[in-house]
Amino acid sequence: MINLPNSLTLLRILAIPFFLSLLVEGEHQLALILFIAAGLTDAIDGFIARMFDMRTELGAHLDPLADKLLVLSAFIALGVLEAVPLPLMIVVIMRDVVILGGYLMTAALVGQAMEMAPSASGKLTTFTELLSITLVLLDLAGWWRTPEAFLNALFLVTAAACFVSGCGYVVRGLSYYQESEVTEPDA
Repeated sequence: MINLPNSLTLLRILAIPFFLSLLVEGEHQLALILFIAAGLTDAIDGFIARMFDMRTELGAHLDPLADKLLVLSAFIALGVLEAVPLPLMIVVIMRDVVILGGYLMTAALVGQAMEMAPSASGKLTTFTELLSITLVLLDLAGWWRTPEAFLNALFLVTAAACFVSGCGYVVRGLSYYQESEVTEPDA
C-alpha cells in the first residue's frame, strides 16, 4: 500500500540520482542540502508511520532499502571523488553485500526470510556512516572544516563498526539457518 510514509520513502529513493549528479558536478552545497532533506524524510516517514499507525509491510522493506541505497551511493561517489578513503568505501560496500547475500541465501535455504531487525552495532554503524558522509559533504560545501585527524579517526571507527556489525549479522544468519535445520522434520 502506498501511503504518505511510503511515498516519502519513494521520494528519498528518487532523490538519489539527483544527489549523485549534484555531487559529481561539484554542486556540493546543493548535494548537502538534498542529503539532509533525504535524511529528514527518513525521520518524518518513520514518525508518521508510528504516530498514525500507517506502518505497512512494504514500508518495512522499502525504508531500510532506501537508507542503504542512499548511504551506499554516497560512499561510492565520495570514494570515486577521493573524498573518503577507498578502503573505507570498500568496507562499507562489502558489509552490505555480505548482509544482503546472507539474507538472500538464508531465505533460499530455509524457505523463509529472517527478520532483519537492526542490532546495536548496526545502529552504531549507520550513525558513523551518516556522520562521515555529512562531515565530508560539509567540508566539500565549504560550510565546515573538520580537522583531518578527527575525520581519519571517524573513518577508522566507521570501518570498525562496519566490520563488527557485519560479523554480527553473519552470526545471526548462521544461527537462524542452524535453528531452522533443527526445527525442520526429517524427510
